[in-house]
Amino acid sequence: MTLNRKRRVLGAVAAASGLALALAGCSLDGVDTGSEASADELSTVEGEISFATLELSSNPDLAKYIEDTIAAFEEEYPDTDVEWIDVPFAGAQEKFAADAAAGNLPDVVNMNPNFAQPLEREGVFMDIDQADPELASEYVEGAWKGFQVPGTEGTFGVPWYLTSEVTMYNADLYEQAGLDPDAAPETFEELYENAAAISEAGNGAFYGLHPALENRFLTDLAKIGVPLIDEDLVWTFNTPEAVEYVEMLAEMYQSGVFPADSLTQTLNDAKEGYQAATIAVFPSGPNFLNGIEQNAPEVFENTRVAPQIAAEGEPINMSVMGLLIPKTSENKGTALAFTKFITNAENQLAFSKVAPVLPSVTEALEDPFFQDDSDGTELSKAVKLSANGLERAENLTPVQYDDQVKNAVLAKIQLALTGELSAQDALDQAVEAANEITGGGE
Repeated sequence: MTLNRKRRVLGAVAAASGLALALAGCSLDGVDTGSEASADELSTVEGEISFATLELSSNPDLAKYIEDTIAAFEEEYPDTDVEWIDVPFAGAQEKFAADAAAGNLPDVVNMNPNFAQPLEREGVFMDIDQADPELASEYVEGAWKGFQVPGTEGTFGVPWYLTSEVTMYNADLYEQAGLDPDAAPETFEELYENAAAISEAGNGAFYGLHPALENRFLTDLAKIGVPLIDEDLVWTFNTPEAVEYVEMLAEMYQSGVFPADSLTQTLNDAKEGYQAATIAVFPSGPNFLNGIEQNAPEVFENTRVAPQIAAEGEPINMSVMGLLIPKTSENKGTALAFTKFITNAENQLAFSKVAPVLPSVTEALEDPFFQDDSDGTELSKAVKLSANGLERAENLTPVQYDDQVKNAVLAKIQLALTGELSAQDALDQAVEAANEITGGGE
């Protein structure tokens, strides 16, 4: 098979009409979700499989890495054939849910835990702990746990690549506000004090910070020690500490520290604001630096990086991408062998040298590459900071925090920030709405 045939890019994703296929609400009643693999199936590594990734083919270097890795796998296992399908991130939830509802998911699927959990809960994916009980010991513990369903035994995916954000800030905007560009904020208090000073200096032309509520609200609560959800899956984030935090956000919004239209904006709006030099601070993974360099060279030159901010003794956040094998796969042994191959230490280290992401295999993280910032670049510094943070990093977003829960929670928090609800009422109502959706406490 030629490489041209191996790579299939789905430029547009259409959801099946009449299906409510946001993953949170997808129902697979009546659909054959397959069965766990037998020992014979797992020992058979031959035949064709399909491999779906999330928006990797647009980068020529990443595309070459994927194609070369597939070719190396096929060389090691001559009776196999891997077709690569690359799916745009936008619409991927709908596509994978539609595929699951039709019983024809690709043999190996690239998802994050929040994409995967509703389908994991429905029994769609193979239990990796059952298929290979020794495999978990090779991976970062927090990443491996990302593909576990609360209250259910088993692990339903293998972590692939990780990101752990750093604090990126625009040194030029810091200087314009009279702040020391070499004194990065180390606490939330310093971050918010700096943001207020920068917004005042900007006078509407630029701001110190974007709240990016859809992406950061819940994880920032976790970073200051607020318990989000308990062992009985009851949401619990309406604590006094959370009330104080929301009151602070409201004060910042109402005093103009955040852009006026920022409450309903997305993470992408915050990203664009940073690249346009209208936002001074943007927490993100080191991989974002490549985009800044390409899209906003002047901002890239002014960008400095510092560690991710969290309260003392609290975890920092880690994002996980993994590979999952549906039980409907006709070649489960090949799918598992390929998953282990592409996530092994050698291949993950090679991947990390192409894209500024972190490997999920502990052996790969021990490579000096992740500690070498001798070139003095912010990218190397960011990779080192991010890698060193993994020892205290967790995937802080509960898998139950799907789009439906998120929208219900943020609708209440937005009202608190505009002053239409008190912080306490907003959090109480947000917790109540979240528990109604997820059945917490029942």
